[in-house]
Amino acid sequence: MKDKLMSSTKPRPSKAAQTSKAPRTSKAPRTSKAPEDGGDLSPTVTSEQSPPGPDLDDVGLFINRELSWLEFNRRVLEEALDNSNPLLERVKFLSIFSSNLDEFFMIRVAGLRRQLATGVLTAPPDGMTPAEQLASIRECLEPMLASAAQCWKSDLMPKLKQADIEIVAYADLKRKQRQLLRRHFKQEIFPALTPLAFDPGHPFPHISNLSINLAVVVNHPSGEERFARLKVPQIFPRLLRIPTEEKAEAYEQLGLAELRSSNHFVWLEEVIAANLDMLFPDIEISAAYPFRVTRDADFEIEEDEASDLLEAMEEIVGQRHFGFAVRLEVDDRMPERVRDILIRNLELALYQTQSVDGPIGLADVIELYQLDRPELKDVPFLPYIPSALTGEESLFSLLKRRSILLYHPYDSFNPVVDFIREAATDPDVLTIKQTLYRVGPDSPIVKALMEARENGKQVAVLVELKARFDETNNIVWARALENAGVHVVYGLLGLKTHAKMSLVVRREKDGITRYVHLGTGNYNPVTARIYTDLGYLSAEPRLATDVSDLFNALTGYSRKESYRRLLVAPAIMRSEILQRIEREIEGHAVHGKGHIAFKLNSLADKACIQALYRASRAGVKVELQIRGICCLRPGVAGISENITVTSIVGRFLEHSRIFYFHNGGDEEILTGSADLMPRNLGGRVETLFPIDDATIREAVRDDILFTHLRDTHSARCLRSDGSFKSLRPADGTGLATQQLMLEHRRSWRHKRKKANPSS
Repeated sequence: MKDKLMSSTKPRPSKAAQTSKAPRTSKAPRTSKAPEDGGDLSPTVTSEQSPPGPDLDDVGLFINRELSWLEFNRRVLEEALDNSNPLLERVKFLSIFSSNLDEFFMIRVAGLRRQLATGVLTAPPDGMTPAEQLASIRECLEPMLASAAQCWKSDLMPKLKQADIEIVAYADLKRKQRQLLRRHFKQEIFPALTPLAFDPGHPFPHISNLSINLAVVVNHPSGEERFARLKVPQIFPRLLRIPTEEKAEAYEQLGLAELRSSNHFVWLEEVIAANLDMLFPDIEISAAYPFRVTRDADFEIEEDEASDLLEAMEEIVGQRHFGFAVRLEVDDRMPERVRDILIRNLELALYQTQSVDGPIGLADVIELYQLDRPELKDVPFLPYIPSALTGEESLFSLLKRRSILLYHPYDSFNPVVDFIREAATDPDVLTIKQTLYRVGPDSPIVKALMEARENGKQVAVLVELKARFDETNNIVWARALENAGVHVVYGLLGLKTHAKMSLVVRREKDGITRYVHLGTGNYNPVTARIYTDLGYLSAEPRLATDVSDLFNALTGYSRKESYRRLLVAPAIMRSEILQRIEREIEGHAVHGKGHIAFKLNSLADKACIQALYRASRAGVKVELQIRGICCLRPGVAGISENITVTSIVGRFLEHSRIFYFHNGGDEEILTGSADLMPRNLGGRVETLFPIDDATIREAVRDDILFTHLRDTHSARCLRSDGSFKSLRPADGTGLATQQLMLEHRRSWRHKRKKANPSS
């Protein structure tokens, strides 16, 4: 099934290509360089094609995937360093930087170490071995981690204190504060603690993944130094709120649980370390040092050997705390002898240890973001609901007449939820089909699907259990849906289903009508408020029929191979993208004006990168906006001087995927769930679809894609060496696209209002 999944129609030939094809020999294009200080990003474009040049398999033409990801996370860190961002937003970005690194070690570094241990070496396009990649990762990370620690200690903490938000060192607490905390420790924290000794009579305890721990050193009555591990329970907040010294006495009886107003905190591990005498009575405590272990969390499941995928995934999730260790973080005050005990028993090397000057696990500072301090955060906004969706008319009646584009978070996600809710209660709706990848813990979409089943609808849901780190939520929802009588499918063998689509089948006076929602993001109202994503609601017959056929292929044994409008991975999406790039090259050879523009999360597929290199050498203008990983090198003489790459990291996570082809003036825009990554094109079920409505297509082109490509405030330009250069002018101004979209969320489509009343 994996190899015979689905295919689609061939790309439309360009107007130029329909007339003739030009020979592919001409002068080489002029060389251009990425701008150093902002300004025009347009690549140098020639109308003639290049002769055969350097080998496009040359490893020097590709940026390493892991190092590219680290550069993305550096851009996240730069947002934490940026004084123009509100203070608590900077704290949030520092937390995201740290959390991203945790996942990077659990998945990517763990994978490289597995390759190194097993000798299974699959060289990436850049040719780096696992050992070379691990060494480069360490070299890249060292200054980044130092910068993050310095940002927290010397920049954010003093500014938080100025804003009356303070994390107080336990040693600096006053007498009444300490008394109150000791009382709280005894009543609330002490019962949850379990010290585990390590000596000849006690084996080295298991250290669970990402848990904060204390390495406790005690002087045994025998005169020997002993070691114990104490896990800091994750059931408590990492930052414990405390009152001022003047108010501490008032909470002796009330307890800290009643404390709401104070913005002063102390680290939980420091409270525990200061009260260890309760856990080790009559023992001299020498010291206690925080540490944390990161483990391999990327488990593969042999699906063809699993009798029950749901049960197998539950078992896999439970194993995450027991993978092999890949990183040890220790307090920089920890003596070598204690650190060596940990290194030896965790079977790590010294270079896998990070010594931290400050708190370990900075991802937990996100707890400060929950404070009710709106003046220290981005200004809140109300997502817009297009006027056509605010009246009394049924959504189905409206979609029968026109398609609707939503651009989240600027446009509300509520219409998507309403689409499923209305279908759940509409007596004329017969069937609802839905894919779910990351839905969150409290999903109105899932609740509406269960209500639809209660109302007698046929409901089929494809729940992707293998959505990494969302398995637990998805398992819970899968069981709830099954208990409600919903037909639940777990996807195709060997593939993840990443496509974002819903289908509603409705009986109407003129026959059966299918309605669809297709998008770039998950059916998750929470992420829809912080991710930029496109959603497309339509009753266009060919598109809706394709979605219906694709659902049949996913839930049954359909061998459907051709589609009218959809491009579907893994069968033919890559070849369809490559054909469209070649079409652009051919059209440019005839009449010039070749132009390709992609807005993606990631670009790492070798064949696609090589095709874009060929387009550049042919003189086609290639503009790429890649938020995260980009393995393509722009600005290489004779190869990619007609390619520019920018990246926007800002208030919202840029998550939409847009593919633009000039196509000789017969422009084509595709959008959907797929990035140009080997995993998307070869290991997942993905969909891309063309936007056929001319006014919506123009809005996506002009008001979203091309506007973002002109960003000079948050955008950074990729240079050929893999580093990024900010495009922000020296005066700190520039075009801030996300802010522009916020300010014009009610009007960004109004210039097309007459042509497209739905917007």
